[in-house]
Amino acid sequence: MKKHKGIETQINPFDFLSEEIIFTILDYLKPNPFDRKSFSLVSKSFYSIESRHRRALKPFPRTTNDHHYHQLKKLLNRYPFVTHLDLTLCPRVTDGCLSYTSNSCGKDLKSIDLSRSRFFTHVGLGNLVSNCVNLVEIDLSNAVHMNDTAAAAVASCRSLERLWLTRCKGLSDIGIGCVAVGCLKLRVLSLKWCLGVSDLGVALIGVKCKQIRSLDLSHLLITKKCLPSLLKLQYLEELVLEGCCGINDESLASVKQGWVSMKSLNMSYWENATHVGVSSLTSSAGCLQNLNLAYGPLVTVALSESLQKLSNLQSIRLDGCQVTCSGLKGIGNWCVSLKELSLSKCMGVTDDGLSSIVTKHTELKKLDITCCRKITRTSISHIAKSCGSLVSLKMESCTLVSSEAFVLIGQYCHFLQELDLTDNDVDDEGLKSVSRCSELSVLKLGICLNITDEGLIFIGNGCKKLIELDLYRSIGLTDKGISAVARRCTGLEMINISYCENITDSSLISLSNCCKLNTLESRGCPLITSSGLKSIAIRCRQLTKLDIKKCLNVNDSGMIPLAHFSQNLRQINLSYSSVTDVGLLYLASLGCLQSLTILHMDGLTPSGLAAALLGCGGLAKVKLQSSFRTLLPRSVLENLEARGCVFQWRDKVFQAELDPKCWKLQAEDIE
Repeated sequence: MKKHKGIETQINPFDFLSEEIIFTILDYLKPNPFDRKSFSLVSKSFYSIESRHRRALKPFPRTTNDHHYHQLKKLLNRYPFVTHLDLTLCPRVTDGCLSYTSNSCGKDLKSIDLSRSRFFTHVGLGNLVSNCVNLVEIDLSNAVHMNDTAAAAVASCRSLERLWLTRCKGLSDIGIGCVAVGCLKLRVLSLKWCLGVSDLGVALIGVKCKQIRSLDLSHLLITKKCLPSLLKLQYLEELVLEGCCGINDESLASVKQGWVSMKSLNMSYWENATHVGVSSLTSSAGCLQNLNLAYGPLVTVALSESLQKLSNLQSIRLDGCQVTCSGLKGIGNWCVSLKELSLSKCMGVTDDGLSSIVTKHTELKKLDITCCRKITRTSISHIAKSCGSLVSLKMESCTLVSSEAFVLIGQYCHFLQELDLTDNDVDDEGLKSVSRCSELSVLKLGICLNITDEGLIFIGNGCKKLIELDLYRSIGLTDKGISAVARRCTGLEMINISYCENITDSSLISLSNCCKLNTLESRGCPLITSSGLKSIAIRCRQLTKLDIKKCLNVNDSGMIPLAHFSQNLRQINLSYSSVTDVGLLYLASLGCLQSLTILHMDGLTPSGLAAALLGCGGLAKVKLQSSFRTLLPRSVLENLEARGCVFQWRDKVFQAELDPKCWKLQAEDIE
């Protein structure tokens, strides 16, 4: 304490630290926005320091009175040195918003994400790129008004290196030509689902944008005409040609040279290609590390032989392909040692073929055998004993695998971080063994009808690093098992207990100890009430997604704590609950709420629903019964649509539950 004329003053130790040191301290607080906010509220000096320190900003609208423009203006005034601006939570971004952003950020702005925003045009984009001359990254995916004129405006951004134009269906070759001529520094470009772009536009990219490293041309109507130009991209490392049905074996036969720099190639959903075409495209790709042939050619000996020369290949995806045993054995005979293999939904995978692969590729880190319904305990034995370094194993719906096989996973695969056992015969003994995998962060046990609380207790005691746990329709579980997991796995961020009908409020009270919980799916849990929901709302402040569909005992009293404490809640499903107009009006105070599903709720009236919807300032999507389409005032719908809200109308009626043994065949999202 210092004394000045008899007055004692408190010395602030931060006064002796340079701003650079304090900025370094703030860097350690970046993962948790609540910590940064707490720092800024300590004092005026801390508030000022935090304002000058922040470089990334992701605003969302809070109230209907605070229009996007005024709120964005306020935030940019507070944070004058923003370099990365993410507007994906703002459905309505007008030309005025972009003009103010450009004037405010100027040369400091390097990245802007508008992928979920609408209402801006070429005028706003023109102002943005003319003032923000150091922009290197722009995401304009799904832009409704993204036409050739807007593309011409973007083309004046000479420093641009990364550009996403996914689903910009108003673009044509003219607009892409402008981008190709103007943005010569482009390294990353996505034209996925830009159906107006043809060979001419793609060829211009190949001729002009010599620095391209990553190019996504998925589902474009291109043919072999553009291939010669693409082959000139000598630095191209990643090429995505998913669903490019205009390219076939005949087209690829014209390819005389490959990409010597290519590391990742996606040729998935190629209906007209065989091993001949694949061989042509990969013949000179000596650096290729990742190859995606999902839902493509028949996997035969010929295909495996054509890929054998890829000496640097580490990952191959064959999802949905028809495979032969000889083809799989051919892959097993490769000299290269694969790190990742995906055979999800492949017809023809047998114990013989799969075992021949895993016993040779013993350095596998990730293996996906989802829906390989012909494999048995034999395959799992070979996987566990041969691939002890696995970090990810996905084997949903491997229905012929016996329960004792799962014990082998815990005995040998101690490094697993992700394990998907959905719809399998794993039992408590299997979970006891799996609990030895102390590094597990993702565990999926949906539709596992043989597990009980005993097995889940083992998981809670052994797998303390769990972040995601899926228990969907595992009906043998009760509060006892959930509580054991919640008590030990305090870092849990996501849990799905949907249709676990014995779960009560006691489980939610236990889960409220997991303060990082951001996703709770508890649909079809009739014993859950508003009391349990209150515990989650009060203690799990990071909650962003909540699904309480068919929780009939959740009513308006459960919405009050959500409105007060869940300030990050962005998505909620209230269908078939007992919430009425009153509860919905409470939720309307959540300015961050973006997605609302409210089907088959008897307590809603047109007037109450209209008031609640108008009160939700940030709504981007609402699912409603079609009957409300004519009952809601047209002015209300127009007001919400003008803000950027999209309505999805549903006619489907309630369907009775099926027998538990048939759940795996039921389409889950029947509304």
